[in-house]
Amino acid sequence: MTKPTKPTILHLGDRVEHNLDVYKRFASQFTVIRPSDRERQRDAFMAALKEKRWGEFDAIFRPFWNTGGEMGRWDKELISLLPKSVKVFASAGAGFDWADVDILAEKGILYCNGAGASTEAVADAAIFHMIAVFRNFTWSQLAARSGDSEQWLNAHWYVTMSSWNPRGRTLGIIGLGNIGFAIAQKAFRAFNMKILYHDIVRKSEEQERSVKAIFCSSNEQLVSQCDCIILAIPYSGKMVVDAAMLKHFKHGSRFVNIARGKLVDEEALIVALESGRIVAAGLDVQANEPHIHPKMLKMRNVNLTSHNAGSALDTIIEFERLAMENVDRVLTGREALTPVNQHLFPSHQKKQAGSK
Repeated sequence: MTKPTKPTILHLGDRVEHNLDVYKRFASQFTVIRPSDRERQRDAFMAALKEKRWGEFDAIFRPFWNTGGEMGRWDKELISLLPKSVKVFASAGAGFDWADVDILAEKGILYCNGAGASTEAVADAAIFHMIAVFRNFTWSQLAARSGDSEQWLNAHWYVTMSSWNPRGRTLGIIGLGNIGFAIAQKAFRAFNMKILYHDIVRKSEEQERSVKAIFCSSNEQLVSQCDCIILAIPYSGKMVVDAAMLKHFKHGSRFVNIARGKLVDEEALIVALESGRIVAAGLDVQANEPHIHPKMLKMRNVNLTSHNAGSALDTIIEFERLAMENVDRVLTGREALTPVNQHLFPSHQKKQAGSK
C-alpha cells in the first residue's frame, strides 16, 4: 500500500456519533482507515498487521470503550507487529490495564487515555456507593424489590439500626488523582467529611487546603483511621486491598471500589464483611467481570453495580473528543493532553514523545 500524503489513522471500533463537526475536521486532516469487525478479531488483526494491509499508518484511534478492543490485550506479541511509523495510540477509557503501555513506550508510541472525561461521572458514582454503604440501602432496596411484605417490614424496622449519616465522618481515599480529588471535593463540600488520603504523589498545599485533606504516608496508616475507604487508583498488575491490608482497616468501617476489581482480594473482603471488620462494601467493579462472586450476590451489605461509574453520555462525548484531539496534537507537533506513558520513554525521547 502506497503511503498517503496525509498522516494515516487506524480507527478501531464504532464510528464517532456525537462530535460530528470535530470528526469532519479530523477526517479532512488525516486519512482514516476503519478495519471491519472481522478484521478486528485478534488472529485476523495480527495477520493484517503482518501483511501490512493498512500500510505505514501513523496513529491508532479508539473513540469508544465498548468496541475496538476485539483483538484482546495489547501485549508484546501484538505491539511488535505495529509499523515503526505509529506515534500515538489514543483511546477512550480512563483505565489502561488492557494495554502494556511500557512496551508501547519502548516502541516509541505515546499512549493517551480519556482521563478527565469520566471524572465527574465516576466521582458521582463513588458518592452514590458511599451513601449506600453508610445508610445500608442495599438491604432496603432488595427488600423493596422482593415483593414480600415481611421483607419490606423487616428492612423498614431494622435498617435504621445499622445506618449512619456520612456527615462529619472520616473518608479515606487511596489515590488522589483527578477522580480521587473530585470525590474529595464532593464529600467535603456536601457532607463536611474529614478527608485523609494516600498517593505516590502528594497534592500541593493549596489543593490539600481546599478540601482540608490530610496526607498519610502509607495505605496502612490511612485505612486504620477512616470510617470509609474509597479506592481510586489505576490497576498496574498489583493487588492493593488484600488480606494483610484489610487487617489494618478500622473495625466497623466501610469500603468502596470504583477503580478496578483486580485491585481487591474478593475472598479476603468477604471474610472481612462476614467478621464485621468491614460492615458494608460498595463495588462498581469486580475481579472477574462480568461474573460476580456468588457469595456477594447474597450479601445485603454489598452494594453492586455493573462497572457503570463512568457510564454517562457526557463521558462518551468527551472520550470521543479527547481521542481525536490527542491524535491531532501529537501528529501536528504539539503536546498531548492526556499522555499516560510519556515518563516511560528513554530520556532522550521524552521530549519528542510529548510533542513530535
